[in-house]
Amino acid sequence: MTKMRFIPVLLCSSLTTLAWAADDENDIPTVEVIAERISEVSVQEVKSADLAEALTKKVAGISLVRRSGIANDIILRGQKKDNINILVDNSKVYGACPNRMDPPTSHILTNNIEEVEVTEGPYDVENFGTLSGAVKITTKRPQPEFHGDFSINIGSFGYEKFAATLSGGSESIRGLLSFSKETGAQYEDGDGRDFYEQIEADNPGTMANYKPEYRDLDAYEKSTFMAKLYADLADNQTLELSYTGNRSDDVLYPSSKMDALYDDSDIVNLDYVISDLGELSKELNIQVYDSQVEHPMSTFYRKSSGADSANERISKLTTQMSGAKIINAMDVSETSELKIGLDFSRRNWDGTYEGFGTSAGITGLKSIPDVDTENQALFVELNQNYEALKLKFGVRLDDTEITPNEGSQEATDYTAVGLFAFATYQMDETYKLFGGVGKASRVPDARELYFLAAMGPNGMLIGNPDLDQTTNTEIDFGLEHQTDGLRFKAKLFYSMLDDFIHYNASKMMRRFDNVDATIYGFDLSGSYMMSEEMNMDFGLAWQRGKKDEALTGQTDTDLAEIPPMKMNVALNYMYREDSSAMIEVVAADSWSDYDADNGEQELDSWAVLNLKVKHQFNKQFGVTAGIDNLLDKTYAVSNTYKDLTLLADGTGEIMLLNEPGRYVYLNMVYSF
Repeated sequence: MTKMRFIPVLLCSSLTTLAWAADDENDIPTVEVIAERISEVSVQEVKSADLAEALTKKVAGISLVRRSGIANDIILRGQKKDNINILVDNSKVYGACPNRMDPPTSHILTNNIEEVEVTEGPYDVENFGTLSGAVKITTKRPQPEFHGDFSINIGSFGYEKFAATLSGGSESIRGLLSFSKETGAQYEDGDGRDFYEQIEADNPGTMANYKPEYRDLDAYEKSTFMAKLYADLADNQTLELSYTGNRSDDVLYPSSKMDALYDDSDIVNLDYVISDLGELSKELNIQVYDSQVEHPMSTFYRKSSGADSANERISKLTTQMSGAKIINAMDVSETSELKIGLDFSRRNWDGTYEGFGTSAGITGLKSIPDVDTENQALFVELNQNYEALKLKFGVRLDDTEITPNEGSQEATDYTAVGLFAFATYQMDETYKLFGGVGKASRVPDARELYFLAAMGPNGMLIGNPDLDQTTNTEIDFGLEHQTDGLRFKAKLFYSMLDDFIHYNASKMMRRFDNVDATIYGFDLSGSYMMSEEMNMDFGLAWQRGKKDEALTGQTDTDLAEIPPMKMNVALNYMYREDSSAMIEVVAADSWSDYDADNGEQELDSWAVLNLKVKHQFNKQFGVTAGIDNLLDKTYAVSNTYKDLTLLADGTGEIMLLNEPGRYVYLNMVYSF
């Protein structure tokens, strides 16, 4: 099972950067790896708390995986699940649901987020498992003096939200408190169909639909609390402690067989930084974090549970992720910075079925056998600057042990070497080149290895304990141009995936297989200043994925979950200071290349028109109003890969979940 491959890394070309500015010779700038930044998220993304929706609009390379009105998932460059790393304030967060009802992005809400950085490619050695990219979320930080804001948001389909943030203190010690509560009814698609009606239209009379008494049940109720403390312990020492609690109740997932009774998460993070310890340490960072998620899903609201839910089936899942990281940064010379770090983490994932009445036989059956995934790693990162040429190198050594603590499966060990070389080169005042080569790995998770479906008296093994880890070797190249009026960034990538983990719907058991594959594509993003008042943002992304050979029992070599070409264009008009109007078009091509053998189907192309106005009456009071999907289009963005357990009709055709129809929202904020 253990596999280690050493692949030499060659830097393809000398590449670019914008002019770096340092305060002094010893302030070594780091090379910016391929990344997109979304700032002021809590201010700009006020439609809902769902981070996945906001990212889909802002980053062309990200596509949405629609599961419900909230708690949706994302695909980045044709990659999903553990193939992309989700970090909240540099702490790693996982969901508990094996059916992706609670992806990591669902455990932090937009009203608590300051900035999101989306990194594409395996150019991250500090964090465990950055196979093909990372989404790094930075939450709000406490500010000195006393500040606060209160917001009320209302929208179509019964959406209501209240949020408040208070921050204050001194330069040496300050704190932040944030609270929000929201509810949303079942949204309607462009044809006016809510969740119940979409299920009924797909498969009339199905027992997977909602009971008449729950026909109009709200789609979710969600509340969150965040607290932060920031302290200067000494002139060269800072401490930051944070807690985020998320509570979601009765979250409906119409295209799945179950709904979440609740989804609770708690994230604790401690960050301690010591600066200027001497020649061997200009900054020592020590981080400790812990996240816990509890997620029971049930058939309680569905007809399949019988009268009075006497035959209810429940799948109870929990996960805990604990970690510690130590990073020491030092200046090797006036133009070089070296980071050396240790990274430790342990994830526990546990799942148990419970049944009543005719389903009582599944009680006590383990879906995931209390699995520990323990990782320890050493990493080194070097930044080297030569005026216009900036270089960045990284190496990471991983040792991972995966241990099921219940059942008959044996522990599995994985070792890996990850490394990259990345460069930027400033050609002149307006053009830079950038690019690199990287290699990273990620181990299979407990679901892919050991998941047991509640089929038969002893269950059916869907996971495959013989899986190898996936390794991505990737080449990236790009060009960036910036003048006073125009900025654009064009990127090409080619990703070679060894032992990619793919679902095989043709197998009765052990449905996860390793297969070699490639993903390649390009994206273009930028902005154009038409005048001081008007500008345009744009983005375009395309990727294609292929298996080297078809899976056992299949003929289709298309890789699953590779979205078609997607485009974002927004025209922004600043009609006065701090007030603006926006017209936005988001569009995607049809799914003409898809994995039919594993449940995907052809989806039509689509385009939606969104409007938004943000008006600031004064420094204290502002209003944002918008209309998404102005023309009330009926369309679906998420395909039906059988890696997720979704509803199907009598012919086996899997249900498509449509996007919301015309959505009108209003957000009012009072700040002081």
